[in-house]
Amino acid sequence: MTEKILIVDDEKDMLVLLQRIIEEETDYAVRTETDAVRALERFKQQPCDLVVTDMKMPRMSGIQLLQALKKISPSVSVILLTAYGTIDSAVEAIRKGAYDYITKPFQRERILLTIGKAMELRKILHENQALRQALALDKGLPPLVGQSSAVKRIIRHVQQVAPTMATVLITGASGTGKELVARAIHQYSARRDRKMITINCTAIPEQVIESELFGHVKGAFTGAWKDKKGLVEEADGGTLFLDEIGDLTPALQTKLLRLLQEGEYRPVGSEVTKKADLRFVAATNHDLKTEMRAKRFREDLFYRLNVIRIDLPSLAERKSDVPGLSYYFLNKYSSAYQKEIKRISPAAMQALMAHAYPGNVRELENIIERGIIFCTGGELAREHLFIEADMEPAVAGMNPSVVEMPFKDAKDHMIQGFHHHYIQALLEKSNGNISRAAEMAGIQRQYLHRLMREANIDAECFKP
Repeated sequence: MTEKILIVDDEKDMLVLLQRIIEEETDYAVRTETDAVRALERFKQQPCDLVVTDMKMPRMSGIQLLQALKKISPSVSVILLTAYGTIDSAVEAIRKGAYDYITKPFQRERILLTIGKAMELRKILHENQALRQALALDKGLPPLVGQSSAVKRIIRHVQQVAPTMATVLITGASGTGKELVARAIHQYSARRDRKMITINCTAIPEQVIESELFGHVKGAFTGAWKDKKGLVEEADGGTLFLDEIGDLTPALQTKLLRLLQEGEYRPVGSEVTKKADLRFVAATNHDLKTEMRAKRFREDLFYRLNVIRIDLPSLAERKSDVPGLSYYFLNKYSSAYQKEIKRISPAAMQALMAHAYPGNVRELENIIERGIIFCTGGELAREHLFIEADMEPAVAGMNPSVVEMPFKDAKDHMIQGFHHHYIQALLEKSNGNISRAAEMAGIQRQYLHRLMREANIDAECFKP
């Protein structure tokens, strides 16, 4: 669907100029209006994705129009055009929800770049919302959402696997969202109306985990003064999620294998075999094949679990999802702490994109929450994040021999490295769409083609 832009300015020459610039360089559908009051009525009848409005106009100012638009559609993006003398007012408008402001006279590249970024942010937020609704996620969990090909692949697999009864093994580092995927599988399944019981195989002490899992009968051990129902029985008819299954003891692995194979188990101290109708989902941050070779994990249990495998990438492997996730957590914690923080500054976003995230999505969530706590204005700034900016790949990966080169050769070497990393990041974010990548970078499509040829980069490698 073509995105729509409404331009509002009481100067007709300015409307003609802006419309020509946007239509020549983009595929957006542009409408114009010389009166803010009429523009507001038009928006009520025909909503659009972005409004570009002058600050000073008769009957209704740009800020008044902004406030009225936000009441009708809080998600609409608004860019203000302002003279130098009204910059303070424009900054105040950003605190009230404007995306950005541009001073007159403006450069053609600046207006196109700002519009492109506003549209990109809107697209990311809308995709994240749609994906969260599609997965029916719990509000308390970090979202596995984004526009990267990796996330789209995972969601596609969840949708295909969930309606079946197949056992699923979810692998990935801590903080990548393994429990989130497990919940999505349950919520997409025919068992969604029954319980999903989670067993953290690391958190439960070894001495009691068998009792917690299978239950026990009165007198089975000291302190067992009455029969107790186990988590397996509680999950009967639903889904049993075994988190960090790689940490189970060999003895318990044997009993779990019987449960998976036969659907049978015995409470501790009982001689009666019980049946359980369960959907099994397991997760681990271990390499279970390595654990098998070391004789720490049963081979037959691994193959029983590894019917369907979903591997979750680290956040470092899907950096294009950082902006959308950051704004998701910004909205979440702004609401939780009753603050009106609507924006992340460019410097802060640059720091967030540069960070390595050894703790993955969970670490990003903690960084944003901490920033919200320390932020006192309407914009999350770099100094609120309290993270050390990681060095860019081209610098961090600099070979010591580079400093032995003549300055010009070293400079050319570093520029080539920058082009390679930057173009790859652009194409990853745009899913291989060259026109969109050029728009995001604020450069001509032909120039991006030339840079890609020089860097030997093929856009097809980045398409989903």
